[in-house]
Amino acid sequence: MISQRAWLAVALLLAAAGAQAQISGGVVKIGVLSDMSSLYSDIGGPGSVAAARMAVEDFAPAKHGLKVEIVSADHQNKPDVGSAIARNWYDTEGVDVIVDVPTSSVALAVSQVTKDKNKVFLVSGAASSDLTGKACTPNTIHWTYDTWMLANGTGNAIVKQGGDTWFFITADYAFGHALERDTAEVVKKAGGKVLGAVRHPLNNQDFSSFLLQAQASKAKIIGLANAGGDTINSIKQASEFGIVKGGQNLAGLLVFLSDVHGLGLDKAQGLIFTETFYWDMNPQTRAFAKRMAAANNGKYPTMVQAGVYSAITHYLKAVAAGKTDADGAKVVAKMKSMPTDDPLFGKGSIRADGRKIHPAYLVEVKKPSESKGPYDYYKIRATIPADQAFRPIDQGDCPLVKK
Repeated sequence: MISQRAWLAVALLLAAAGAQAQISGGVVKIGVLSDMSSLYSDIGGPGSVAAARMAVEDFAPAKHGLKVEIVSADHQNKPDVGSAIARNWYDTEGVDVIVDVPTSSVALAVSQVTKDKNKVFLVSGAASSDLTGKACTPNTIHWTYDTWMLANGTGNAIVKQGGDTWFFITADYAFGHALERDTAEVVKKAGGKVLGAVRHPLNNQDFSSFLLQAQASKAKIIGLANAGGDTINSIKQASEFGIVKGGQNLAGLLVFLSDVHGLGLDKAQGLIFTETFYWDMNPQTRAFAKRMAAANNGKYPTMVQAGVYSAITHYLKAVAAGKTDADGAKVVAKMKSMPTDDPLFGKGSIRADGRKIHPAYLVEVKKPSESKGPYDYYKIRATIPADQAFRPIDQGDCPLVKK
């Protein structure tokens, strides 16, 4: 006859097996899909992989009865490559969630694959506000920033300061188009005018013809609706053309800490743009930056990499709370139902349209004489409250939002 203690042991084993069965394959598998080798590799890339590892380490999965693995791949900024990797990860590699994905055209493709496979997609690197607008899905959360936030933060500030005529130099793909569109709307709403625009290929090297057109427009502001290496090359070549000395000003609509580092303070000083994370905000962000630098060849974290850390942290909390990662839409619903809280972004929330909400910051790049050390690059000019930083939920045309 089996003793009461033995029955209890069997019951506990069965309960543990049942709980483990809710974790697909017995492992929570995270796929970091990024640009590992091209113009966005400093924004996300290996640094996003390092941030993912730090998030898992800090969460301490074993304490929650979970096993977590991380894989990574290079999407090469190509939608067909990114979607093929996503399908293979979901279908044969047991990946439960994909994170990061700079390049909006790739992110939009991966978002659709994720919905079809009922997995989870946490976007930190891509910017298009369509991800929480007309292209929103129940499986995608847009974490760190978007084109609406950038346009309203930077565009509004510059028009208010007298920059009321604009010409755009735009990356010719989904992200650039969305950023130009959202910023142009802000400029016009604030009483400014858009005098023209020109579009350039992704990962472009020679901006001379585009800059000459912008110079000829006589616009007060040349809006750079591009990112990464394209922004760096635009600003460097604009300096060579003497555009700022000629009375026009550059507006970097999406500028990262890594871009400023690549440009140097002598060329980047005075640039005004919008960020959602800066390493030197408080003791927690400074501690994260030091750890990140140690894990990423001395490079301090961008907001994209901070977003990867934050998004994975919340995802693992939701999986632990729900005791399952099997149904992606249900995991995302659980994430939306829980308030967010982590050392990098503080307290926040996730809306029905998949938009993660937190404050944004209007920053200005310091002069070389103002910087006190490595990566001491920003002055915070204004804080945009969380409830104002992102597009109102009723204006995005997301099918998930009840009218």
